Amino acid sequence: GAATRACDIRVEEQVRAAIDAPLDALVANAGVGGPNADGAGDRFDDIVRTNLYGTYWCIRAAIPHLPDGGRVVVTSSILARIGVAGYTGYCASKAGLLGLVRSFAAELAPRRIQVNAICPGWVDTDMAWQGLSEWEGLTQEQAWDEAKREVPLRRMSQPAEIAATVAWLLSDDSLGVTGQAIDHNNGAWMG
Repeated sequence: GAATRACDIRVEEQVRAAIDAPLDALVANAGVGGPNADGAGDRFDDIVRTNLYGTYWCIRAAIPHLPDGGRVVVTSSILARIGVAGYTGYCASKAGLLGLVRSFAAELAPRRIQVNAICPGWVDTDMAWQGLSEWEGLTQEQAWDEAKREVPLRRMSQPAEIAATVAWLLSDDSLGVTGQAIDHNNGAWMG
């Protein structure tokens, strides 16, 4: 079964204290979203510290507790693939996760630990709807109608669909898949 532990992933000591027991796998899913802008209140440091540093510290803390053949799955984003004005912190942190995944995949390969990322697009979560509510001059529904023009399948993923992709990466069905970024975004980015 799955286990969770509460900690502030921006604080390395808290992460190391929380990840202190044997693990079969690590799913690094914690993160923050939203825009940032130059000047007072710029959230760049907090976004990068949470999404990139926090994930790094979680993986580092997990490594001694993972068995040979274990798994690590990191939640990145379609915004690791494309730039969005005003989202420099989020885009940079999520793109950084892809480099982190590739490097850890190479580093942990001698122990057969598979390290992969998933890059969701629009997912029916509070974070997505909050982002849509920030589209200037549009309601959330109008913003989604506008966003769908960039999504070939014209739909938003459900959290259970993303969880199923994570489950596949944690399963023996994904044996041999490492250092990869799985794009689960209804065709919004094809590369």
